[in-house]
Amino acid sequence: MHKVLIANRGEIAVRVVRACRDAGLRSVAVYADQDREAPHVRLADEAYALDGTTAAQTYLDVGRLLARAAESGADAVHPGYGFLSEDAGFARAVDEAGLTWIGPPPAAIERLGDKVAARDIARTVNAPLAPGTDRPVSGPDEVLEFAERHGLPLAIKAVGGGGGRGLKVVRTLEEIPDLLESAAREAAAAFGRADCFVEKYLDRARHVETQCLADRHGNVVVVSTRDCSVQRRHQKLVEEAPAPFLTSGQDAALRAASRAILTEAGYVGAGTCEFLLGEDGTLSFLEVNTRLQVEHPVTEEITGIDLVQEQFRIAAGEKLGYADPPQRGHSIEFRVNGEDVGRGFLPTPGTVTRWRVPAGPGVRVDTGLVEGAVVDGSFDSMLAKLIVTGADRPQALARARRALAEFEVEGIPTTLPLDQFLLDTREFTASDPETGFAVHTRWLEQSDVRVDPWQAPQEAEESGERAGRVPYTVEVAGRRLEVVLPGSLAAASRPAPRGGPSRRRTTRPSAAAPTAGGAEALTSPMVGTVVKISASQGAEVSEGDVLFVIEAMKMEQPITAHRTGVVHKIAVAAGAGVSRGAPLCEIRSAA
Repeated sequence: MHKVLIANRGEIAVRVVRACRDAGLRSVAVYADQDREAPHVRLADEAYALDGTTAAQTYLDVGRLLARAAESGADAVHPGYGFLSEDAGFARAVDEAGLTWIGPPPAAIERLGDKVAARDIARTVNAPLAPGTDRPVSGPDEVLEFAERHGLPLAIKAVGGGGGRGLKVVRTLEEIPDLLESAAREAAAAFGRADCFVEKYLDRARHVETQCLADRHGNVVVVSTRDCSVQRRHQKLVEEAPAPFLTSGQDAALRAASRAILTEAGYVGAGTCEFLLGEDGTLSFLEVNTRLQVEHPVTEEITGIDLVQEQFRIAAGEKLGYADPPQRGHSIEFRVNGEDVGRGFLPTPGTVTRWRVPAGPGVRVDTGLVEGAVVDGSFDSMLAKLIVTGADRPQALARARRALAEFEVEGIPTTLPLDQFLLDTREFTASDPETGFAVHTRWLEQSDVRVDPWQAPQEAEESGERAGRVPYTVEVAGRRLEVVLPGSLAAASRPAPRGGPSRRRTTRPSAAAPTAGGAEALTSPMVGTVVKISASQGAEVSEGDVLFVIEAMKMEQPITAHRTGVVHKIAVAAGAGVSRGAPLCEIRSAA
């Protein structure tokens, strides 16, 4: 293995490029048109255009990827995560092309990537498991039958899904048809397969997992545990290693179940076994992610093991040569996503006008972004990962406060205000298990998290906020101070302050609210694609009814009626792209 084509983009592509450099391997980047100037393209030894703008035309096109591998003379392919990283067909095509696939065997991807088959494996090795269907469901009636037998809540899950996409939690029988349809639609768009199964959902559970490595010689190592309980829409926001508050018995059970599952599946490479941990201590197997995880850096930081280079060694046929490694310290990863927390985590593409990342002891930032970059709505919303490590959890939390205070992003909203809020909560920063277990996978949705909706510069100006307060930097006796004056006292020539999210003001985040467009107009709160229209001309609707579903950055957002009335002037069609503030329809008062 001498030259690795990286079939991905963004921060994971940068991560693999750097690992190649450290390992003495040459790297080949590929790129969509809008990624032409991206860091992963500039950092790689070679870069090849994929001649397209959508994921389907570029990073999901197996033929184009293999053609670029042949053109470049690459002899290996690393898929990163997302896109084709868990696609057995792509892995098989790489093998058939005579290239080294840096990942698990296609057969293992198929067995574990199919969530129903993965449950069968877990059942075979007596891993802890919640009740669920043993095959994809045929329709809403079968889901209803399962709910009547096992009770609510239950989870509808994409058979080939991952990353929270194609996963819906059912809490009332009436919502089963719509949630099944939505899960299937998300799954088909993200993974090319709409099949879903159902399992009992453990409410108020923590998400715990094991980072594993397996070589071709039958050795399976659990490198570390992790906790990923801070989530929104079942997608992770904060991860840490080792998983805090586990008893020695729970730690041992996680490790034993993970080894047994991967051994039974004939697994080779890096993989993650995911579990739910209930309030009563009950463990239940979720799935195996047959790839490198977004949160892999926290494991690296507490073990000193470079997981990407271990992937290279395993792909080359080497033995791991060690058992479960010792761990030192504690590491926490904060995902920095291009989302508006105050508007229900709306993904918001746009141009990043300012980008200043923190540094210092214990701080690592993995990113594929630079100042001036345009965050495209066609791809995932993650901009960067802030990884903070300390000798113990309290020190890691202290360093996180410092690092988050230094992180500056302007031009688009991000999740940084939420990350800072978490460090002010008693639950997240707790040192005792009883308080710490208040944080669970739906904690954010259920807690009183308060972050202001983000305002773009022009919005702030229109609202009068800019005109009302102007910041100045002054020096008093040699000391630098920042003061804010009322607009009436500020110099007229003073430029407006830089736009960006308020990090400390407190307003409860709401579901995606329509932007203002008059009392009757319902407008899009985001840039995206209309994937479903429930509204119909002349129909009577109530405030809160779902009328449209818009998808952006691989996430679906329901758009609800902002008032009670009658639908008029539907302005969009399914499949149409919409901009933020674009009219969707009017809702007029009933005659």
